[in-house]
Amino acid sequence: MANGYERYHHPHPLVQKKMEVLYLKSQGIKHKEICSLCQISKTMLTIYIKQYQLGGVEELKKIKYKGRPSELNQSSDILKEYFEKSPVSSIAEASDAIERLTGIKRSPTQVREFLKRIGLRCLKVGYVYTLNTMLTLLILRQQYLTVLTPLILTNKKS
Repeated sequence: MANGYERYHHPHPLVQKKMEVLYLKSQGIKHKEICSLCQISKTMLTIYIKQYQLGGVEELKKIKYKGRPSELNQSSDILKEYFEKSPVSSIAEASDAIERLTGIKRSPTQVREFLKRIGLRCLKVGYVYTLNTMLTLLILRQQYLTVLTPLILTNKKS
């Protein structure tokens, strides 16, 4: 039967589950109990057994699920060019722009992942002071220093 090590240490959890199913089968456990223990359907159990019969452990290691490609992939070049020319300040703003340009609405998480996939990233930004705020801060700093400097110097002398 399959290598017991890979049953627990294979990098993909689905392969681990397949190995566990076949291990339980090799121990003579009934199909109904295997399905219950591994939380799979009888159909999946049959598929795993057939995979093993066709190609052994190597066949079990194959993952055939490829996922469904995002509809945004068709517009990725246009969107990347748009965001490079006019950067957005938030994911919500990016989501609105994507919906406006493509007609496709996506959640903030999906938009963030899409932007990462096309090579764009979110930048953390800090607070930008206005000119008046900067002048006020400089005046306060100057007052603070003019009051504290003599006090510090008198304390050092004593």
